Amino acid sequence: MEAFEQARLDAYFGRVASRFMPTRRPAAFLITHLLPERPAFVRGVAGVTELRAVLPKPKSVHAEALRQVEEEGHPCDKLSRELFTDPDRALRYIEARAAGRPVVLLDVGGYFAPSLDALCDRFSGRIVGVVEDTENGHRRYADLDKLPCPVVSVARSPLKDPEDFLVGQSVVFSAEALMRGRGDILHGRTALVIGFGKLGSSIARLLHAKGVRVTVYDIDPVRRTQALSQGFTVARDREAGLSDAGLVLCATGALSLRGEDFPHLRNGAYVATVTSSEDELELAGLSDVYERAHIGEHVTRYLTTGHYFYLLNSGNAVNFLHGASVGPFIHLVQGEILAASAALARGGLDPGMQEIGPGDRATIAAIWLDYFNR
Repeated sequence: MEAFEQARLDAYFGRVASRFMPTRRPAAFLITHLLPERPAFVRGVAGVTELRAVLPKPKSVHAEALRQVEEEGHPCDKLSRELFTDPDRALRYIEARAAGRPVVLLDVGGYFAPSLDALCDRFSGRIVGVVEDTENGHRRYADLDKLPCPVVSVARSPLKDPEDFLVGQSVVFSAEALMRGRGDILHGRTALVIGFGKLGSSIARLLHAKGVRVTVYDIDPVRRTQALSQGFTVARDREAGLSDAGLVLCATGALSLRGEDFPHLRNGAYVATVTSSEDELELAGLSDVYERAHIGEHVTRYLTTGHYFYLLNSGNAVNFLHGASVGPFIHLVQGEILAASAALARGGLDPGMQEIGPGDRATIAAIWLDYFNR
């Protein structure tokens, strides 16, 4: 990143932070994709909270960004689902970093959800609340029987719409790039998009614009009608969609393909996802049936008698292979994360799913336009 670009980012986050600065800053734990531009966001978080640890998503860590964050005095700890699946382990970790303090948990994917009750009940300080960035994580918190604290979700914010659209574009770009690396192209293939939310619909529209015949499958009948209204074929069931697709893009944020689904893939089909393999794909049992071979950069062939398919990036988010860049639009929702953290610090929010108000979103958008619409 150029020095002037970093300076502009720091100025943007500084202005957002000053606009929403709470009277007292809580401690914070930040889960994030540690991409090249992310140190500026980390500094922004440190402006509205006392940042106790950064937990980089393990499959999206840029070495230089990690070095920079650590050199600026922010500890970076190893992140895993297991760290917060066991409430006792999660409690020991939070106590070690922030005993007795009010704490905000900044999440990407619902990592804190399994231990949230225990943390709110047993932590020596106080869990002020959670900020969640993704649709997958939003659902993980919403599915809890009763939330013990406020969870401010930015996953469905209008400020996230540009990011979601551009992530869809980056997914298609990366999938096509890997296919081209093997001498294959999108044209002439049919595609199945599993999940017709904001990301899935963006992917489907872009594939269609590239001349690909797109079929959609979604468990939600409302989304199936939306896909039909936009001119897409809708598979009557997952099996039927898989059998005809030369490219399968999984965009549910939940389990898209179970072990028994893979034998229905068309021979030579490519499979890619928009999130981690642990969320989208049930791969564990495939090694009992299929032989795996790396046959190209980030392309794995699964082969058994009479059947084979290709998995891109080991089933992890394919767009992170090429930086997952969505340009400055990512900073809109990052600004909202700062505002949400400050709202939790100020207090007054009831336990349950929450959002920041449209006035605050308009303020963030206006600040963003001052810096990035020149």
